[in-house]
Formats: sequence, structure tokens, C-alpha cells
Amino acid sequence: MMRGNYLTQLLKGNTDVLILSLLEREPMYGHQIMEQLEHTSGGFFQVSEGTLYPALYRLARESLVRGRWSKLPTGQERKFYALTKKGERRLAECRSTWSGFTAAMNKVTTHGD
Repeated sequence: MMRGNYLTQLLKGNTDVLILSLLEREPMYGHQIMEQLEHTSGGFFQVSEGTLYPALYRLARESLVRGRWSKLPTGQERKFYALTKKGERRLAECRSTWSGFTAAMNKVTTHGD
């Protein structure tokens, strides 16, 4: 499997937890989430609108985030997404699972004991 395809699959499987992690910091609107994800990861993670918005809608349907329209000082309206209590719990579960997963991967891939 080529690196680009492998990275795409990893990102696809972890988009939700990345979004939840950013929203834990502060409510954000869609484009802001895309920019913060790229900025915070040093350009490593880049998601398209076609990936981000379906994920946000799914997270909202699952009550992990909530969306609220807000007017910016410029007069433009943006839908800001915020983490719910249920989303906070899911994020904690994902982090715990991720810790176990990465520890096991490191043991296998680095021939650890």
C-alpha cells in the first residue's frame, strides 16, 4: 500500500476523534475546523469539505456535537459546532482506545516485548 493511500485510510478512520478533539478546545465552524486541523498537525492532516461536513452531520445526529448559527462581527452567519457532554465521554473513550492501540502497534512494529 502506498504511503498516501495508507495515510488517507488512517485519517478516514480517525476523522471523528480529530474533530471532537478540536471542538473540545472551543466551538468552531466548518472551515475553521479544516484550518485548525491542518495548522495544529503542521500540515499533516488535511481534510476536504466532502469529508468534514458528512462527519459533522453524523456527529450531530449522534448528539456528540451540536450546531448553532451565530453572526460574526462582519455580519456573516456561520454554524458553530460545540462538543456535548456525550461527545466529551466519547472522546475520552476514543483516547483510551487509541492509547491501547498505539501501544500494541508499537510493540508489534518495533519488535517490543
